Amino acid sequence: MNGKRILLVVGGGIAAYKSCELIRLIRKAGGSVRCVLTAGGSQFVTPMTLAALSEQPVHTSLWDLKDEVEMGHIQLSREADLVVVCPATADLMAKMAAGIADDLATTLLLATDKPVLAAPAMNVRMWRHDATVRNVARLRSDGVTILDPDEGEMACGEFGPGRLPEPEAILRAIETRLSVRAEPVEALSLSVPGEEKSGPSTGSGRTGGLIGKHVIVTAGPTHEPIDPVRVIANRSSGKQGFAIAEALAALGARVTLVAGPVALASPAGVERIDVETAREMDAAVEAALPADAAVLVAAVADWRVIPSPAKLKKAEGAPRLDWLANPDILAGLARSPLRPSLLVGFAAETGDVVNVAQAKRATKGCDWIVANDVSGDVMGGDRNRVHLITAAGVESWEEGEKSEVARQLADRIAAALGGRDANGPAAPDSAGEAR
Repeated sequence: MNGKRILLVVGGGIAAYKSCELIRLIRKAGGSVRCVLTAGGSQFVTPMTLAALSEQPVHTSLWDLKDEVEMGHIQLSREADLVVVCPATADLMAKMAAGIADDLATTLLLATDKPVLAAPAMNVRMWRHDATVRNVARLRSDGVTILDPDEGEMACGEFGPGRLPEPEAILRAIETRLSVRAEPVEALSLSVPGEEKSGPSTGSGRTGGLIGKHVIVTAGPTHEPIDPVRVIANRSSGKQGFAIAEALAALGARVTLVAGPVALASPAGVERIDVETAREMDAAVEAALPADAAVLVAAVADWRVIPSPAKLKKAEGAPRLDWLANPDILAGLARSPLRPSLLVGFAAETGDVVNVAQAKRATKGCDWIVANDVSGDVMGGDRNRVHLITAAGVESWEEGEKSEVARQLADRIAAALGGRDANGPAAPDSAGEAR
């Protein structure tokens, strides 16, 4: 966390005292903290305490002329690398979900263009109330990372979920959120289809079949460091994954693209998160949840090594590399309690492609596998020929441009999320031929 800047919003609740320990842990990890204290939070901790721990001014009012002259609230909301709300009370999350800006904290949260992480703390009945459940779901769909509260005895004497997670756990969540680099992009302007086109779109150039849906796409290779100079890599260009992200966005989806090291421009209307290693990609995918669908196209390294802190020298002979297994992102997502309703994996094989892919679908626990033969020039090329494996069987698609393969897959995903059978045959195109 060296050099990372955290804007900490301290809400009003008995758990606010734990924010003091969180400040200490963040600074010990190398980060800096600037605090915003709500009126409710000031009933439990004082500005003097937070200022002493953070060694930064504490902001409490939207109407403080001195603060506005020195650093306006808009600048304050955007200078941090991450905004953390701790504790996030039921009232504060309700305002966040509704877009209410009636004090400094909620105004900053509405004005910020930085990622937001919230650590809830409230009575168990408040946490389980339908209104809070709706608000949490809305915030997560808006891209806010909401931690699950701990379960235990409350200050009020009741027992259940609602306790603020321990500061150490919140710090780990902050480090995970900061382990990826998000690149904000402009939203894609979409034409909402008329009533006669209310169903999922299946034709090229038609939009709207995925409006309101969130899809995670991974693309490109991962790089696992051997030493400060060398990496374990593969030949994936990321072209197919980027094309799929673009096609999904064109159908109206909110797309989070988690990209390995590639030299490709971000597709229009797509939120791109750049990562290097398999573990960073795994963390980025987890942080992007929940989602309606995930399409894992990336060629993720199965193994990593313990990297040498210094460059390995040829004169010292062949180095000994200690190999460690990387996380299995596809299988892990299939087991996740936040598993997307449609989970699509890719299988790049060099022989017996269909049989290997069918076995992979069973062992990974995903809904579909898109398989292709990469023994030629597919990796790095512009054309692809794939087989779509579902519970219903195998569909072999004609070879085409990667952009066309992407459009066909996006159409199929729109049909599945629109209520059609995800494992049924592909929708026919305008010529009546199976795509």
